[in-house]
Amino acid sequence: MTPNAAAGNASPPPQIQPIVESDSRVGEKYRDRAGFGAPRVGTTLGVTFGVLASLAPGLLPRTPSAQAIVTSLLVVLGLGVVVLGRIALRRMGFGDGSLRRRWRLPVLVAAVSIIAVAVAQAERWQNRLRGAMGVAHVGPWYWLEWGVGTALITGVVAGCCLGIRWVVRQLGRVRSLLALTALGVAAQAVVVPTVVEWKKASYAAANAFVDPGVVQPVSPNRSGSPVSAASWPSLGAQGRKFVAGAPAQGVRVYVGLNSAPDLDARVALAIRELERAGGFQHGNLVVTVPTGSGWIDGEAAAGLDQRFGGDVALVGLQYSDAPSWATFVFGRTAAEESARALFTAVEQRISGLPNRPKLYVYGQSLGALGGSSIFTGDAEQDRRTCAVLWAGPPAGEVHREGATVLANASDPVVHWSPSLLWRPPNLTGTRPDAPVPQWLPVMSFLQTSADLLGALDAPSGHGHRYGVDQGTALGTC
Repeated sequence: MTPNAAAGNASPPPQIQPIVESDSRVGEKYRDRAGFGAPRVGTTLGVTFGVLASLAPGLLPRTPSAQAIVTSLLVVLGLGVVVLGRIALRRMGFGDGSLRRRWRLPVLVAAVSIIAVAVAQAERWQNRLRGAMGVAHVGPWYWLEWGVGTALITGVVAGCCLGIRWVVRQLGRVRSLLALTALGVAAQAVVVPTVVEWKKASYAAANAFVDPGVVQPVSPNRSGSPVSAASWPSLGAQGRKFVAGAPAQGVRVYVGLNSAPDLDARVALAIRELERAGGFQHGNLVVTVPTGSGWIDGEAAAGLDQRFGGDVALVGLQYSDAPSWATFVFGRTAAEESARALFTAVEQRISGLPNRPKLYVYGQSLGALGGSSIFTGDAEQDRRTCAVLWAGPPAGEVHREGATVLANASDPVVHWSPSLLWRPPNLTGTRPDAPVPQWLPVMSFLQTSADLLGALDAPSGHGHRYGVDQGTALGTC
């Protein structure tokens, strides 16, 4: 056969048919590309839940920076939960992300819409609180500052987390675990004790600070005066403010941590100071239990002077120089022992007087807990005192029968308790100074914990700030 014949008999080359994708496949590709650049679904959900939790109604107005810190912390917490969830799903074999990629953009759009609604609701709630407390309302600039602050803080924290992950990958899991263990041991042995000593030194320095605006009293009916056995420097920063406060009528005795070496010596000095200043000759004597730092609210002292027309002696005993929260967590027994020792000594001293003064007890915050701990129950409290007043007691944990209890509905100290995680607070007897948000499991605990940081920044009569009614509202017998 000739070559031409062979060529003529050869079959034609196969035709290449163009591949035509089905409409459904094109749609899938489009949806995948539409999700390109959008964060993963889990990331979006973690950020959204963190933002929503931070914008839930709280008890007090917040500055944009404070709100940004709260939001950032909860966003980071939400992202941490997402990361743990991804690890768990991966180990369970759910590794195909093609379906989730299609939902990235729709979920992102929905999340942005939900957050926008939440911001509008949060603004309305903030302005309700601010209206009740006489504080300026918030507007667009507030949320701009909040957004920028949240992005910066979250970015820094996320960057640190990514850096840690990079280090772990470079070292490997075993070496990372060994390094973490070594760091933990070093922190326990060196860092923690160093920080504790530094904080103690800072508290002591704050207690020793002499404010040039606080003038040493010259009246003999005040501790710290030239004739007082409790020297002016030994009273501490808060004690000096207390004895120097107006009005000048009435007796004010205060014994600081540095006024005597131990509790018994401080109690004995307080009794001698009352005798020297003529405190037992007045018709009314109030044992005032300070907060953790030794602070006695000047509004309360002025109210007590007003309540008794100057015929009153106030006596206080410092038991700590640390803030109330630190003393509450690490040294609450000091408040109880100090209050009990001072009250018992005063009670015994006046028991033999022919014209003994009426005996009262006042305490705010941790001071309320310390004062209430003097008594085993309501009946004993009523029997041993003329009247008592507790202002802003933490979680309301004081003897209430026969007592005057001042508790603002907006006071996070009154609300806060670990049980707030699963049940609403007991707000019996609180005064409605501002709208109170509906209790939500976990959310209310988080919001109230955040509000604790600004509890003293509220206007007088709101939050953890109380006025002269701490004295004027004290009962009688």
